[in-house]
Amino acid sequence: MPNVVFVLPFAKESSLRFVRAAAMLPDVRLALVSQDPVDKLPEELRHLLAGFLRVDDGLSAAQLTVAVQKLGRQLGSVDALLGILEQLQEPLAEVRETLRIRGMDRSEASNFRDKAQMKAVLAEHGLPCARYLLCHGVEEGVAFARTSGYPLVGKPPFGAGAKTTERLVDEAGLRSFLQGVRVGPERAVLLEEFVQGSEFSFDAITIEGRHAFHSIGEYHPTPLQVLEDPEVQWCVVLPRDIATERFAPIRATGPQALRALGMWTGMAHMEWFLRRDGSIAIGEVAARPPGAQFMTLMSYAHDTDMYRAFAQLMIFGSFALPQRNYAAGAVYLRGVGNGEVKGVTGFEPLQQALGNLIVEQKLPKPGQPKADSYEGEGYVIVRHPDTIVVERAVKQLAERVRVQLG
Repeated sequence: MPNVVFVLPFAKESSLRFVRAAAMLPDVRLALVSQDPVDKLPEELRHLLAGFLRVDDGLSAAQLTVAVQKLGRQLGSVDALLGILEQLQEPLAEVRETLRIRGMDRSEASNFRDKAQMKAVLAEHGLPCARYLLCHGVEEGVAFARTSGYPLVGKPPFGAGAKTTERLVDEAGLRSFLQGVRVGPERAVLLEEFVQGSEFSFDAITIEGRHAFHSIGEYHPTPLQVLEDPEVQWCVVLPRDIATERFAPIRATGPQALRALGMWTGMAHMEWFLRRDGSIAIGEVAARPPGAQFMTLMSYAHDTDMYRAFAQLMIFGSFALPQRNYAAGAVYLRGVGNGEVKGVTGFEPLQQALGNLIVEQKLPKPGQPKADSYEGEGYVIVRHPDTIVVERAVKQLAERVRVQLG
């Protein structure tokens, strides 16, 4: 019976789905480390845990090492150490190395976490990615822009979820951005080509270096465009058929990129672009499951529980390949303006019209604070065997449902 420690800094419902799935696997003893007190956990989950420790900083490798050591003494051993947050991957790798727990080590985790290093590795292997510069000074950035052209994207090298990312369209904007983030020898920023085209995800499972599974999702529009226009509600569609010629380049390149970065056994979330000329460019790759309800979308598309599948993969190293029987899509409901949620309009008529196409919903509730990301205050998920039906339903929801703030 494997003893597993799951690190969950914050007890958010979206993250607790992963913990619950691992705890409910047969013949698994699961312990949890969190910044939140144990009473923040649902009561039914508390009864499933074999141990719990609270730390002050759930991203601190030093604090996590002490906590995992204590839980190891309590359980008898620690056979697997899990965590799903982007910011956790390097601290977890350090703990694994220190305590000699199997799994991704620091050098591999760094390839995924440090976006400049990631792009260097991809370039060394001849894999397509956006042109980039790890910039340490204003004039260095301006010189790069003069050779690469505008627009550019500026972002921190350790960012996640398009936060603190800006599109830069001219030299004045570039200088203002670099000065605003106080770029310097000890404070680098990543500048990269703004790829013109459509953006997608490539969510993949690797087992002992072998590509075992992938899912593709299309973004409508790109997250950066959503951030730039507060009136746009982000949508994602997982087409039913991903074996088409359109996706042939990423089906070949995606697994190659994961091998180059050092993925052995685990799940990765890759963002990539299809340029207008038909070529592709890899944007970023994370050594973790995707967020933004992508695991839920994949579950509906494949008629399976991808949260349980991830737990099975990371604890037992096995994965049952599911059949993709449906297209699935999500609309992320986002209010315009400031303040708390006052209400939601336009959903009820569409709920009646779309009927059983809607398979899951989390509508914003009155009094709920405004979200700080493009994922918004709630979401609606639809599915159908025909991709075009899902695309139309998602479009209707995005255009007609509105979150009122005030």
